[in-house]
Amino acid sequence: MDEIVNKVANSSLEVFDLEDYFPIEELVVFDISQFLFDGFLLKEKEFRADLKAFNWDIYQNKYVALTCTTDAILPAWAFMLASTYLQKNAKMVVQGNLNQLKIAIYQDIIAKIDFSVYQDKPVIIKGCSKKPIPEEAYVLAIQPMMKYARSIMFGEACSAVPMYKRK
Repeated sequence: MDEIVNKVANSSLEVFDLEDYFPIEELVVFDISQFLFDGFLLKEKEFRADLKAFNWDIYQNKYVALTCTTDAILPAWAFMLASTYLQKNAKMVVQGNLNQLKIAIYQDIIAKIDFSVYQDKPVIIKGCSKKPIPEEAYVLAIQPMMKYARSIMFGEACSAVPMYKRK
């Protein structure tokens, strides 16, 4: 009986998995509407006092999406002021939803990756993930990868979709 050989493990194919870079810190939403009168009206004096009195320590080392979940029309400074308090504790603060926060995190992470380790190698950017990787992160990752990799595929080794091949 012939021995089963794992051709993928024996190939020069490099696997790049965005899941390996997913933050271990908690990702949370900070809803500014909790500081508005009836969730809609910003009364500056009360808003400032409530922000000042709030326990910001609960956001220590967390990634924070700063948003307003009501249809309140707010001045830009309201988000800026809230972010000054959050920034003292949070790892990162982004105005937007959780997906926008994840994109910002991946922008930061991908900018720090040394893609030169993939010089002249065939690479597969792993597609299946147990963590919620935003689709935009794949677009962010392939761009610097193209400067180095000989070829790039997406998916799994058994069903990869060709993305790029250097000529």
